[in-house]
Amino acid sequence: MDDERRKAVSTVGESVPVRCPDCGRDHRFTAAAYPCPCGTAVAAPLVRGAPAARMTRRSWDEEWVTVSCAGCGRLDQWPRPELGCPCGTLLRIPVRPVSVGPQGDAVRAAARCLGGIGFRDVVRTEGQPVGVDLRGPGLVAQVDQGPRPADRRAVECLWLNALNESAAGVFFSLAGYEDGARVRADALGLPLFVLDPTGSPQPVNGPAAELTRSGA
Repeated sequence: MDDERRKAVSTVGESVPVRCPDCGRDHRFTAAAYPCPCGTAVAAPLVRGAPAARMTRRSWDEEWVTVSCAGCGRLDQWPRPELGCPCGTLLRIPVRPVSVGPQGDAVRAAARCLGGIGFRDVVRTEGQPVGVDLRGPGLVAQVDQGPRPADRRAVECLWLNALNESAAGVFFSLAGYEDGARVRADALGLPLFVLDPTGSPQPVNGPAAELTRSGA
């Protein structure tokens, strides 16, 4: 993710400019922050520069937005950001979705991350053995693109694959991790990363943070 795209997304506590399409009044809007069970403050990633949408009706499915916790990677549903203009118009604030784009982008993002850390010649596999999506000299990695958080079994499977090949194992997930998976990964020293709403891998446990600092 380049600097310009990062600048297009707000962080927790940061406000974005919003203009009412009806009266032209300018506002500053800050998304409400909610506590993740891990203790991290979580807010919807607002998109700077995108026009607010006028709300004319309500739909239950549109009332919620999926937000990824930067602390643990957990995905939860939070109220979609809204702003009431004094003119009477109700505005829906644009939010960047939790997505990394078309199929395969998650794997490419993970491969770029591993290359930046210092792993060389990282290539995509054909899924053999099961649970290994990327491979390099001394490395096996999984990129879980499922809609549910990765569980303990998935973490243990990657760790065993890495052990059998005398390689380092690294796990990436779009939907974060179950609590049991994080606890087990910490015990095994397995790095866990989550792909954030911009498609950038973020470390979510101690081994991942250490790998990011020290490199391969």
